[in-house]
Amino acid sequence: MEQIKILVVDDEARMRKLVKDFLTKKGYEVIEAEDGEKALDIYYNQPDIALIICDVMMPGIDGWQVLEEIREQSKVPIIMLTAKGEERDELQGFNSGADEYITKPFSPKILVARVEALLRRTGSIAEDEKLEAGGVVIDKAAHEVTVDGKSVELSFKEFELLTYFIENAGIALSREKILNKVWNYDYFGDARTIDTHVKKLRSKLGDKGDLIKTIWGMGYKFEA
Repeated sequence: MEQIKILVVDDEARMRKLVKDFLTKKGYEVIEAEDGEKALDIYYNQPDIALIICDVMMPGIDGWQVLEEIREQSKVPIIMLTAKGEERDELQGFNSGADEYITKPFSPKILVARVEALLRRTGSIAEDEKLEAGGVVIDKAAHEVTVDGKSVELSFKEFELLTYFIENAGIALSREKILNKVWNYDYFGDARTIDTHVKKLRSKLGDKGDLIKTIWGMGYKFEA
């Protein structure tokens, strides 16, 4: 099976090596670019690149320019890295077509988890028909959930919410992100909708409901 190619763009060699080491251990082929100009050259010459991780602040052609140029012709998943943490920078990233936005410093393990979640969503890696974490098993094909072997009845949204949690296990998810991904971007409901569904989901999962951790002031995290 061919390795999945990931392009890592950052003017800091240390940062490129850190990201490359973690992705290589997971079996990905990592191609490096030290600036935006080289990144675009590589991308145009290697159209089979499955995902791009791109720093924002770079000399010459910066990350926003790389993102905007690639978005004019491709929907390849792009994760933006930046040292800035202001909301307007994150909004600029999403408005320009970024799929994820990660602020430095970050956990390499979290970055890898987001890479794999993105690749699953875009079909670059096969999406497992069954997901399992902490004794909770989701059978996507049959639309069934079992907890320690016992069937659990969930509503459609509860099923989608639990699936999203387990696919992103270990990652803190904001209420806004959950609304966007589970209820879609055109949903403008109150974020308390999430809390109501999580409460019901925890109840139906019994003791396993404790695997859904509350991140106070932010959202939730599934931690097996």
